[in-house]
Amino acid sequence: MTGLALLLFALSALLIAMACVRADWVRSIRRRTYPSGGELPTSAFVTARVLFLAMSLWGVWQGAQALALDSNSRWSHDELTSAVQQTTDNLDGYWYRVDTLIHDNAYFDDYATLIEDRVIRYGGGGAPESSVGASPVSGDADTAGDFTVQANGTEKAFCLHVENSRDKKLDHTPPGIAGGESSGSYRELGYRLAVTARGGAC
Repeated sequence: MTGLALLLFALSALLIAMACVRADWVRSIRRRTYPSGGELPTSAFVTARVLFLAMSLWGVWQGAQALALDSNSRWSHDELTSAVQQTTDNLDGYWYRVDTLIHDNAYFDDYATLIEDRVIRYGGGGAPESSVGASPVSGDADTAGDFTVQANGTEKAFCLHVENSRDKKLDHTPPGIAGGESSGSYRELGYRLAVTARGGAC
């Protein structure tokens, strides 16, 4: 986007320069290259200048829009740092339950997506709502793992370490059919995350 903006600004500057060319100079060139041609009227130069200036203004406006779009798609160092810190604080202690009829361990659907969503949420109004990646580096996806968090626009990276442990206080036994007592074969087991972060890739 930056390259496109610079091209638009350069073309706009060229159009402004063309609008500033003197009519007498253009007429003299025309007489030498096309002597049989008629004299160009002043109205033709006025129309051309208005057209060139209008096109240059359009180019400047489009270039400014391209720069704004490029800026809005990039994360700054401070934005990513703040978002990762808030993500760590939010997910440290985050809990969920696992349906024992489907899973018999600390199954969690997708740590990476959970981290990415939180970073984007805490990026603030000026940060993009995308362009964040949480790449798994090592560890058991069910019990613990390390994730390198990076974002477009900054070379800064963070390593988030996630540990998953059982919390029996969160266990839940839903009532049986029609509100009666549960048979006990169906339970929801509670788990809680512990999340820490440090600067640099994992």
